[in-house]
Amino acid sequence: MNSFNEIVDQLSNAQGRESLLGMLRGIEREALRIESSGKLAMDGHPEKLGSALTHSRITTDYSESLLEFITPVNTNIDTLLAGLTQTHAYSVKNMNGQTLWPVSMPCYVGDEKDIPIARYGSSNNGKMKTLYRKGLTHRYGPLMQIIAGVHFNFSVSDKLWDTLYESSDKSVSRCEFISESYFGLIRNYRRLVWVLPYFFGSSPALCGSFIKDKPVGFDFKKTGKGTLYLPYATSLRMSDLGYTNKEQERLDISYNSLPEYLKGVGEAIRMPSASFEKIGVKVDGDYRQLNSNVLQIENEFYSPIRAKRVTKAGEKPSEALSRAGVEYIEVRALDVNPYSPIGIDASQVRFLDLFLLYCLLSSSDKTDAAAEKEIAANLQAVVVEGRKPGLELKKDGKSIELTQWLNDIFEPLFRLAKLLDGESGNEYQQALSQWQKAIDDPSLTLSGRVLEDVVNQGQDHSGWVKKLAQDYHAYLTDYPLPEAVEAGYVDEAKQSLKQQHAIEAEPAASFDDFLTDYFADLSEPVAAVS
Repeated sequence: MNSFNEIVDQLSNAQGRESLLGMLRGIEREALRIESSGKLAMDGHPEKLGSALTHSRITTDYSESLLEFITPVNTNIDTLLAGLTQTHAYSVKNMNGQTLWPVSMPCYVGDEKDIPIARYGSSNNGKMKTLYRKGLTHRYGPLMQIIAGVHFNFSVSDKLWDTLYESSDKSVSRCEFISESYFGLIRNYRRLVWVLPYFFGSSPALCGSFIKDKPVGFDFKKTGKGTLYLPYATSLRMSDLGYTNKEQERLDISYNSLPEYLKGVGEAIRMPSASFEKIGVKVDGDYRQLNSNVLQIENEFYSPIRAKRVTKAGEKPSEALSRAGVEYIEVRALDVNPYSPIGIDASQVRFLDLFLLYCLLSSSDKTDAAAEKEIAANLQAVVVEGRKPGLELKKDGKSIELTQWLNDIFEPLFRLAKLLDGESGNEYQQALSQWQKAIDDPSLTLSGRVLEDVVNQGQDHSGWVKKLAQDYHAYLTDYPLPEAVEAGYVDEAKQSLKQQHAIEAEPAASFDDFLTDYFADLSEPVAAVS
């Protein structure tokens, strides 16, 4: 493969710039519904928001209280964010006065057993979605499942693939070349994933009710009425408190190629777990989880990035990838931005564009066990103490200061930014300049700003977040939705409910037979994880 600079040189013309600007993006933003008291909403998914099973833009994740807003795919950043804002506004106007919790870590939690699991109706598919979440409760506890994040879906244009493929040695088909290139992006992303929590991590503090009396491996400081924080943390959401799975740490899933990745995921969903076996699958006639394997289904594999392809009806994610290769990637390392009413802003999107293009266009060595260990250690160091002065990471086995590594990365990012901006623009360069300032001044990162507002200003975390929630509620309630746009949301909500009812009215096999059929291809187990 040509070097990054050679590829950028090749793309440094009108046609190359156009092919780069054809990036496709989508956003999935999660947010808890909250009562005026600041406590978790316990009621059902609001009917005016439609069916969480079938609505294309408004659904739920783990909990009935955890909304998920999904944008259509878009090539224009302003249109993308305007659409996400409209979805927020419509939802807030139809939530009976409830607000959205504007940070990643949950609000005050009383008895975690009361957290309502998402319900998707009486169809077999709906029951399976609920049972999967019930399994997550038994495996990891419900608290981990009400942590919110932002997912960023990204792909590049067919024109760019045409250019890159034509300049390759064409030793594989175009489809295989695209999948190989996306896996090269994924490997580079994983080496540099710590960059995202450094700038965009916004969960250095949390409500003490999330911890309660459980032992944790962190020496938390305390402020306010019960706020816990780590002085240099960036993203407790991505630490051992949040989206981690000790059982999965033993898996050896390779990102060196699509076939190796699919083989690893296939083995994980077939691999029995002695720990999860103790939970039981169906006990006294009541299902507790889909199965007792390390992964119930592929979605349970926690990773800061995923290779994706839109699935056909009834198709599993790995089947779609096996059928036609990688179509896009999903970035899963983003905290909710508390300084945006929709959880993400345009400067972040532009940074992500540049960062992911850099990962795609740079050479990408395959990883081994030592590299994987280094990747994990760097990420853990940054999420727990990323703003610590003089923090050193490991790069190819050698120590390097975080600030030096970031400055090295920004040089090629600026080259890309100038190319994308062209002669008359500066939006990408402005976004990079904004975040570049946070290299030498960590207080300008999102986590630095949060600690300034919560700790240095002496505020209680929950009170600070509740005030943000109220401000955003007022903003979104007053947000002017065009009549045709609002009518579109009303119509889709009604149609989604009709669609769910139609699905439930269709003749169907028993739920037992449905699950047996769904997991029929998992009949060949591999060695168990003890």
